[in-house]
Amino acid sequence: MQADLTVDATGLYCPMPIIMTAKEIKKIEAGQVLAVKADDAGIQADLPAWCKTTGNELLSLDEDSGVYTGFVRKA
Repeated sequence: MQADLTVDATGLYCPMPIIMTAKEIKKIEAGQVLAVKADDAGIQADLPAWCKTTGNELLSLDEDSGVYTGFVRKA
């Protein structure tokens, strides 16, 4: 999947990946996609919950070698 902007929160723990996501999504336009990379397993629950709360669309959330990558479409 192609992202318009990527947030690299690897090495950071809750709540920093979500704080960074909230900050960076403001830099893109509605309909664009933000990629979020994190190695904190808490992102599995936090990113879907944040999307539901903010109205943004979680397109996917996958794990590869301990790094989670989520793709969020801005509402």
